[in-house]
Amino acid sequence: MADRPNVVIVGAGFGGLSAAKSLASSPVEITVIDRRNYHLFQPLLYQVATAALSPADIAWPIRSILSSQKNARVLMGEVSGIDLAARQVLLGKRKIGFDYLILATGAREHYFGHDTWAAHAPGLKTLADATSIRRQILTAFEHAEAEEDASERARLLTFAVIGGGPTGVELAGAIAELAKKALARDFHAIDPTAARVVLIEAGPRLLPAFPATLSDYTERVLRRLGVEIKMDSAVTACTKRGVDLGEDTLSAATVLWGAGVAGSAAGAWAGAATDKAGRIEVGPDLTLPGQPNIFAVGDTAFAKGPDGSPLPGIAPVAKQQGKYVARAIRARVAGKSAPKPFRYKNAGLLATIGRRAAVIDFGFVRLKGWSAWWIWGIAHIFFLIGLRNRVLVMVQWLWNYLTFQRGARLITGTGDD
Repeated sequence: MADRPNVVIVGAGFGGLSAAKSLASSPVEITVIDRRNYHLFQPLLYQVATAALSPADIAWPIRSILSSQKNARVLMGEVSGIDLAARQVLLGKRKIGFDYLILATGAREHYFGHDTWAAHAPGLKTLADATSIRRQILTAFEHAEAEEDASERARLLTFAVIGGGPTGVELAGAIAELAKKALARDFHAIDPTAARVVLIEAGPRLLPAFPATLSDYTERVLRRLGVEIKMDSAVTACTKRGVDLGEDTLSAATVLWGAGVAGSAAGAWAGAATDKAGRIEVGPDLTLPGQPNIFAVGDTAFAKGPDGSPLPGIAPVAKQQGKYVARAIRARVAGKSAPKPFRYKNAGLLATIGRRAAVIDFGFVRLKGWSAWWIWGIAHIFFLIGLRNRVLVMVQWLWNYLTFQRGARLITGTGDD
């Protein structure tokens, strides 16, 4: 055991866990490090934020996932850096040696040089973010119920979502349905169906990574849900009172950020070149230039497809990259030639718009509407860790679909509750 190479994986997201599980039968020792003790299914965070699911439905303990893997151990802690010369990961006062290092640290919100906006326009990356946003949304309705001033009540019932990508579209649609369906009969002094949900996009269309026909369909469905859409509208400030769009101001008590993501601090730890968003520029084999034993995957890596365009920051990319890195490490340990450069097998782009609508682009086929929504749901449930989670989410979705009820409309504390 002591002679086995040490593989350290920083981050237990899709890429990190994919790599760890793919190395289960390999003659290596694996250490998975994460600052939390659970794996989070981020694509469904917006449903926690809008009270459709509970946090436990989309998270699973890392130790439980890897409990049967004899060559893997899990450490909970915050990585502060990497000693490249000594081949050690710095974990507080501890130093974890490695022969191979996989950086799978995910992403954070990208405010394009305006980090002070985060205080007024939170993003959606963690369970804490989701429960905080859920609290903010539900509290806005409660405060509006008790508010006598008409203008302040209107501000409380205005929800601004910045960014027309999948996160922004999904949030806007879910908030609109929450207000106009689930909460419609819960209040007496206010009419929740009169709440304003405003989706703000700096570009000319929603879901810019999708074909224009699906973008147009998405816009039509959101408008039918009552979402106001402001296209070609660049945000110039986010304040306590709302959002500035040039000379215009949108007064809103709740402002949510879905306009961009940036890489983690992993690039700085490794002294590696990064793109403008802070993602590590990796080679065709996903290694860092000049560091053949260090890999980066998922949102940590800036990798390009065969056409030269950056690969999207989605779960299938991270999972395929994790499996590829595992193959590369297995080949090196066995003294075999390295695999061919990484090539992403397109698993499609998916986004949900509301209760009965979604859009899917598989490249060779494009779907929209009710059928796409079911395929979207099945695909997401398939990715969930653990049979229990899959069954719970399916039951929750079916119940919500039939009744428009929300089983997690709780205003709770400030932690991951």
